[in-house]
Amino acid sequence: MVQSEDRLKHRILTEKIIGVFYEVYNELGHGFLESVYEKALEFALVSNGLRVRRKIDIEVWFRSQKVGKFEADMLVDERVLVELKACRVLDAAHEAQLLNYLRATEIEVGILLNFGLKPQFKRLAFDNARKKVHAGSLLENLLKADSE
Repeated sequence: MVQSEDRLKHRILTEKIIGVFYEVYNELGHGFLESVYEKALEFALVSNGLRVRRKIDIEVWFRSQKVGKFEADMLVDERVLVELKACRVLDAAHEAQLLNYLRATEIEVGILLNFGLKPQFKRLAFDNARKKVHAGSLLENLLKADSE
């Protein structure tokens, strides 16, 4: 039975990202700094035909006022936020971080990747229809920055 892309938003793309994550992990193992994995993952994703943006600024808005700014690790194909960790084990705080990034943007799917003792990933989704706060126009800002 073939699963529809509609049943899991961006399923094909997230499966590809996770596959590349395992390739990088299998080649490098654990023990490096997060920045090393970030550069290696970017190289591997681009080598697999994906578009990657690193160090994505995310603004947080409250009652029409900008109240904060964060930096996500990666955006892949303008559709999936990727947050990297190089820690012993993923915990709820890491998931909350990625969910807050999704909440603050119009991006609906994110993947948390951990290059720890054992490779771990967590796929999270937050539909725009469920977002109660102003979702910043991350994609518009990125496209605007490209044209300048």
